[in-house]
Amino acid sequence: MTVEVRIEPWGQEDLALLRRTNAPAMMTHLGGPETEEQLLARHWRYLLQGGEERGGMFRIVLPPTGEPVGTIGFWERTWRGETVYETGWSVLPEYQGRGIAVAAGREIIGLAMTAEGGPRSLHAYPKVDNPPSNAICRRLGFTLVGECDFEYPAGNPIRCNDWRLELTAAG
Repeated sequence: MTVEVRIEPWGQEDLALLRRTNAPAMMTHLGGPETEEQLLARHWRYLLQGGEERGGMFRIVLPPTGEPVGTIGFWERTWRGETVYETGWSVLPEYQGRGIAVAAGREIIGLAMTAEGGPRSLHAYPKVDNPPSNAICRRLGFTLVGECDFEYPAGNPIRCNDWRLELTAAG
């Protein structure tokens, strides 16, 4: 059974969703909840990132109601001397385990594939001790490159898996 989702560009109204995803249970693998000041700064960055052309943040919604159930995005970063896309997602606890992150991930992969002039690989960096996120990467067809060290947030060292998906031209 495939779940249907839509991803919609981040908007001013999504601050409430961002606050919901900042709950302690949802931030366990990301260094813990952020302060209100940090959340407002993140929301502003998301608004400035834009949308589909070269990456950005999106809300995950369930059709036909448009109920927001999580967040997902992709953006450029430099990784080991190469410009790549990075992706990350968060699905509210009451909606986890339904395939929503995988369905939204497929949408993000499609956007990244069709971004003109963008990087040709997409990476995800879930913590090694986060089985659900690592399973999502596997289900989306990413290849496990290996473990790596990250700081997230800045100053908080974490051990992650580097998952890579080669983006091929859509068509």
